Amino acid sequence: MPPTRATTPDGVVLALHDLGGEGQPALLVHATGFHGRVLSPLARRLGLAFHCLALDLRGHGRSEVAPDLDFDWVGFGTDVLTAVDAFGLEGAVGIGHSCGGAALLLAEEARPGAFSTLYCFEPVVFPADYLPMPNPSEQLARGARLRREIFASRQEAHANYASKPPLNVLDPEVLAAYVEFGFEDLADGTVRLLCRGENEARIYESGLRHPAFSRLARVDCPVVVACGSLSDGFNPASMEHLVGNLAKASLEVLPELGHFGPLEQPAVVADSVIRALEPPSA
Repeated sequence: MPPTRATTPDGVVLALHDLGGEGQPALLVHATGFHGRVLSPLARRLGLAFHCLALDLRGHGRSEVAPDLDFDWVGFGTDVLTAVDAFGLEGAVGIGHSCGGAALLLAEEARPGAFSTLYCFEPVVFPADYLPMPNPSEQLARGARLRREIFASRQEAHANYASKPPLNVLDPEVLAAYVEFGFEDLADGTVRLLCRGENEARIYESGLRHPAFSRLARVDCPVVVACGSLSDGFNPASMEHLVGNLAKASLEVLPELGHFGPLEQPAVVADSVIRALEPPSA
């Protein structure tokens, strides 16, 4: 049986998940504010080509936060490498969304050869001097700090998210998994988000400070960078700039998808992953 927990070198206990499937192993890494199990619908559609495994990054889902509450994104790369070691995945495929895509690149930069191929959907990887106005990190952090954390029940939380942006665009299975595994039960019978608002805000505030872009020369494995045609901050032009700084990279633009692509249309993204990464049949 694959492990369900692993401890990073800096002492953070991570939750690990076997999402099933057949074929070559692949590590799936989620976006900020979510957790590994929201990728279960994507994994199910990848199941004939890949055996999908996942983790909850520090501060998300059932994983711990760093003792010093440090959310430098280099730590997410450490989380990914810890999962690679725990699952025995050296040289496997990596599939990441947003923060998860950045975490995969940070991991590969720290340990070249950790992955054979990467598929990164709108990874948060920009040059150090990239500072759009208004700064989306500030807006996202402000929203995270204002986010409601406690609901009377998971049913109430689900109804709330399903009725309004931004989460109303999620695939129904994804939203159900987000609520089921993204909350903890409190003693008074209510439920509270596991990814606390202040922690999520700090993650956003660190999102444009990590060194992944400056270290892209260390990435020698093939990388597929994907984006949705409807994304704003992750439009094809910005992703082309990322591709141009990688040794072996290609860009795939998926029509009618936004930044939540893998969570909006897991079947569409799964088809894209399989086209890009599945080895040709003999």
